[in-house]
Amino acid sequence: MKLIKKMIHQDVQSIEGNIYERRAARGIILRGTDILLLYTKRYNDYSFPGGGVELDEDLLTGLRRELAEETGAAKVEVIREIGYIDEYRPHYKPEFDLIHMLSYYYVCSIGEQLGESKLEDYEITNGMSAVWIDIQEAIHHNRQVIANQEASMGFSIERETLVLELILEDLLRQSA
Repeated sequence: MKLIKKMIHQDVQSIEGNIYERRAARGIILRGTDILLLYTKRYNDYSFPGGGVELDEDLLTGLRRELAEETGAAKVEVIREIGYIDEYRPHYKPEFDLIHMLSYYYVCSIGEQLGESKLEDYEITNGMSAVWIDIQEAIHHNRQVIANQEASMGFSIERETLVLELILEDLLRQSA
């Protein structure tokens, strides 16, 4: 899979030390110019459904599980891979200096209807919900949050917005 971008958070001085490694698989699900994203009230942002892959899971199995849990998506079919982001950022757990996050993005199709999501407690507490939104609207919203440096802003918003912009460029290229 091709590298989309290597990102090192501005607060990271060195990519050495006690590093927590995490792999995540994220789904890109489009219907015209609408995209299925997760809106998180706590961070006031839009992000891709998907998440951490268990140690004993391959990426596609983890992706299907995460899409079902977070959005209620059924009949998930992986159409193609887009690429991955290699990211280093501070870790919130004191026993680690950094988190090394590898986020793998896949274009997927799903069944017509979303079933019931099975969010984890922290996702419910953060106000996470699956929404269909116009991709340009999602990008504009996330860009405003970044520009305003909202206090609630999470670390992932720049990564997710970058991938949203790449998808939009691809959509515009296809329609030209």
